[in-house]
Amino acid sequence: MKFTRALLAASSLAVSATIPAMAGVTVNSPANNADVSSPFTLSASASTCSSQNVASMGYSFDSSSDTTVFYAQSIDASVSASSGTHTLHVKAWGDDGSSCVTDVTVTVESTATAIIPSTADIVSALQGLSGWQETHDSGTSGTSTGYMALVTSPTLYGSSRQFVTTFTDNGGERYSLSFSDNVDAENFFYDGWVYLTSSASDLANLEFDINQTMPNGQTVLTGVQCSGWDGTWQYTANEGTAESPKPTWISASGTSCNPRSWSQNAWHHVQASISRDSSGSVTYNSVWLDGVEIPLNATVYGAADLGWGPVVDTQFQVDGVGSSGHVTAYLDELQISMW
Repeated sequence: MKFTRALLAASSLAVSATIPAMAGVTVNSPANNADVSSPFTLSASASTCSSQNVASMGYSFDSSSDTTVFYAQSIDASVSASSGTHTLHVKAWGDDGSSCVTDVTVTVESTATAIIPSTADIVSALQGLSGWQETHDSGTSGTSTGYMALVTSPTLYGSSRQFVTTFTDNGGERYSLSFSDNVDAENFFYDGWVYLTSSASDLANLEFDINQTMPNGQTVLTGVQCSGWDGTWQYTANEGTAESPKPTWISASGTSCNPRSWSQNAWHHVQASISRDSSGSVTYNSVWLDGVEIPLNATVYGAADLGWGPVVDTQFQVDGVGSSGHVTAYLDELQISMW
């Protein structure tokens, strides 16, 4: 059993080899300064802390105030983290209030991001930028309203963006951000982390989009979604023409996805590799969920005459299921690479 809670100030202190009371945590894996992929296995134990019997253990990353806690004297868990070098704080608490911490430095490598060339145009921490907007998606039934805020909990390493969607009759709320004017890029890599609460029981679909104006003035519309309606990954296509677009979701055969089945009160890593050509044909290469690749290998038409200026935007859409309800979701470490 585990949950996420604010870290007590005392437990955020770095371990010191000169203080015996803080030496109660043994980390078996990963080793200090290890290179790991995400998710990786955390194996640690602590029987005593400051001569007290250990009542619980936990871990957090870097300066995050969120700690995942286990009511046991050991941890054997699959841990997800974004690419890069991080300090993993592994903690134990005694049954009379003592606390012990051991820090391990890990470098998380991603096989998915290996496809991104060094010359790519990379925009990071998109969740923290100003300019996000929300609106009801008229392509869904019912109604919806949305609320957003930057919050410090839950978060991976600093602050995440909270999305609170209230809906009726399966309504969906679209959240969008314009962040670039790169009209020449033909390859895109979406990389973000999503956190769902128990409100995910009211969730139908989670949608992740990148839209770009091309040099010819048309807008190429790309997106993938985890669909709770048919339990698959889907990708979007224009089944009409550029002049009369007809956006449609196509289910990827052989895939499985339902956001209501994602573990709650936990971070999930969502990645997607998408390409286009100069005429607006879009190739969906793969999506990844928590480091597991799901090949799509589909090419569809995706251009539309929308009259947009030179822009690249991203959209995060939350669709509800049922007559009414609300969904609270968080987005962190959102990065889009273009080349």
